[in-house]
Amino acid sequence: MKTLVVHCHPNPDSLSAALYRTAVESLTHAGHELRATDLYAEGFNPTLSREEREAYLVNPQLIEARVQPHVDALRWAEHLVFVYPTWFYGPPSMLKGWLERVWLPGVAFMPATAKGQLASSGLRHIRQLTVVTTGGSPWWWLQVIGNPGKRLFTRALRSMFAGRCKVTWLQLHNMNNVSRQECERFLAKVSRTLRAM
Repeated sequence: MKTLVVHCHPNPDSLSAALYRTAVESLTHAGHELRATDLYAEGFNPTLSREEREAYLVNPQLIEARVQPHVDALRWAEHLVFVYPTWFYGPPSMLKGWLERVWLPGVAFMPATAKGQLASSGLRHIRQLTVVTTGGSPWWWLQVIGNPGKRLFTRALRSMFAGRCKVTWLQLHNMNNVSRQECERFLAKVSRTLRAM
């Protein structure tokens, strides 16, 4: 399967970076055709400028030309894998900016043409979504507040993918209180899960 792995964490010595390396190794072992990007390592610019915002609907090609390798990878992929920490109940701003500057009109969706309509998807070729994340909140608290980070990926973004798109969500909760052994067990779980895909 054509698999795009997107990693977002500023520290190359973090657990998130170890999870990214584990994901790439495990998916390669499983035989996936892989493209991988580490947004911080490549210095991705997540900021949508005024010029880009004004062009967003009328001339999205202006932005597309500036992020072309990412657009090409998104169009190529059948399986998206995101590896990131959950901060303030969602992805880091760099990853959110990647969504805003890469998932463009004419790429990820076609804008609605009438009031009350929904945009149509340009991502029906995505057949699988995998998210590997960590977070400081305990599991039960996320249930109380409706788990907004998970809903963003597994409901909002997932709605643009193939109708039978398979979703795998792997999250290590309560990061401020987990032991090294719990981190190692989570790494092993991620490896097992991705190698089985």
